[in-house]
Amino acid sequence: MDNNKPSITLSSLDMDRLENLIEKLPSNFPGRSALEAELNRADVLDPQEMPANVVTMNSTVRFTLQESDKTQTLTLVYPKEADGSPDKVSVFAPVGTALLGLRVGDVFELPSPTGKPVTVKVDAITYQPENAGQLHR
Repeated sequence: MDNNKPSITLSSLDMDRLENLIEKLPSNFPGRSALEAELNRADVLDPQEMPANVVTMNSTVRFTLQESDKTQTLTLVYPKEADGSPDKVSVFAPVGTALLGLRVGDVFELPSPTGKPVTVKVDAITYQPENAGQLHR
C-alpha cells in the first residue's frame, strides 16, 4: 500500500514537535502508529526551505472528495488545538495524518466509515505558516 502513497515533505520544526508529542503518548494512542509511519517516510527540510505548495502543521488546506465532488477546507492542527470546530483537524485523525506533508495536486485514498476508500485530492493551500514567514508558531 505504501507504494501508492505520494511522497511527503515535513519541516524540521514540525518533525521535532511531532516526535516530542508522540514520545509523550501511550503506545496505543489512536492514530499514533499511523503518524509514526508517515514521519518515518518523510523528507525533512528547514522551515525556510519549505515549498509553498506543501501541507505543514497549521496550514489551511482545500481538498476535494472525488467520489462525491465535495470540497472541504480544514486547518491541520496539533491535538491540543483540535477544539472540535468543524474547520480544524488533528494531525492524529486519519485525514490529518494523510494530509501532512502532501503537495497541491496530490491524490490519496482514505478509509471511510463505509469501508470503501475515499479518494481525496489536495486542491490548494490557502495558508501555510512557513510561506507567511511565521516559523516559530
